[in-house]
Amino acid sequence: MSETTGTKVSFSRRLRAHLAIARLDHSIKNLFVLPGIIVPLSIYPGLLSWRLGLTLVWAFVSITLVACSNYVLNEVLDAPFDRQHPTKRDRPAALGLVNVPAAYAQWILMMAAGVAIGWTISWQFAATALALWLMGCAYNIKPLRTKDVAYLDVLTESVNNPLRMLLGWYAVAAWLVPPLSLLMCYWMIGCYFMALKRFSELREIGDRGVAGAYRASFKRYTPESLLVSVVFYASTAMLFFGAFVIRYRIELLLAFPLVALVMAIYFKLAFKHNSAVQNPEKLYREPGLMLWFTATVVVMVLLLFVRLPWLENIFMPTIPVVQPTSGTAVSSVVLPLTTVRLS
Repeated sequence: MSETTGTKVSFSRRLRAHLAIARLDHSIKNLFVLPGIIVPLSIYPGLLSWRLGLTLVWAFVSITLVACSNYVLNEVLDAPFDRQHPTKRDRPAALGLVNVPAAYAQWILMMAAGVAIGWTISWQFAATALALWLMGCAYNIKPLRTKDVAYLDVLTESVNNPLRMLLGWYAVAAWLVPPLSLLMCYWMIGCYFMALKRFSELREIGDRGVAGAYRASFKRYTPESLLVSVVFYASTAMLFFGAFVIRYRIELLLAFPLVALVMAIYFKLAFKHNSAVQNPEKLYREPGLMLWFTATVVVMVLLLFVRLPWLENIFMPTIPVVQPTSGTAVSSVVLPLTTVRLS
């Protein structure tokens, strides 16, 4: 029986509902795995092989299963709140089309299958896949349910970004330690996107009372506070991006104007009515953003595989060293600091 209509739901309609709550269309977010694949390959190009290609196929299957498991849980637990949202009230669980016990079984089975496949890749990959699932639990399940806590909702949801990057990394080179600066940059850029999503949602709903009934964290948010947090996340992301670039990949400095442009375009989109920022899986509908995002990705990938020594010489940090000369006089000599390069 449907929870909202009191009418019988056919098996085919119920089946479609259970497929829908897995949100396979959100698999586009698995593109966040790609930097974790490309960076280690830029360090050891010899890792690229047909065997790695097969491993990556299974890795994406594993990641998709775990992510879809989290979406199933989200749909079931958020159904009462989604009914308060102007558009999300049409989701299958909110309409009462989902069999709740079956959905919980679906949630566990998809996670178990995803982690099991991940174990065949490496224990590091499987552990990270499990961590991705556990973050979904913390985000949705009481007493934690971090999605109801202002700012913590953005921080915990965005942890999925570095976790996805780690999944790509461990699929390629589980023995290689990823740079912490890159992981932190990836986390903060995820917070930037998520905070703008919250801002766009709150702005779209308009009434904070209605917004608070849909998502408890909106009771503490204001448009101004969200924009302030966006500035913080963007600044912190670029701080760690700079740390990674200066230490490991100075060539990526040339891509920074494109990165800043994409972030600016995304910021502007958050002010549009019914913005795709609220549903990132629909960002392909923004041709301007997609054009510059694609150009940015292409340029960054190319820069990961080239060496520009002249650029390193320009930005190499230096320190003054005093060396003795004849007699008592001394002269100052500038020596370069040691820089670690991913090569």
